[in-house]
Amino acid sequence: MSDNVCPDCQSELSWKDDGYYCDFCQHTVKKHVFCPDCEHEMEKLQACGSASYFCNFCNELKSKSRITIRFESV
Repeated sequence: MSDNVCPDCQSELSWKDDGYYCDFCQHTVKKHVFCPDCEHEMEKLQACGSASYFCNFCNELKSKSRITIRFESV
């Protein structure tokens, strides 16, 4: 099972055209990424096939292995 699970029913989320979707609950789910140091929401930067995360509050890149991910039903 993947790490992308519905916050309501714990089912695996699927990817639709514009984001994550829970087929069981039938609702859209938003993914939020937070800084491990200051806990502010981070920005995802993608270039050349790789993804990095930038914290605007700390003003620095953060390792993908340290970030906190939370899913929220929309």
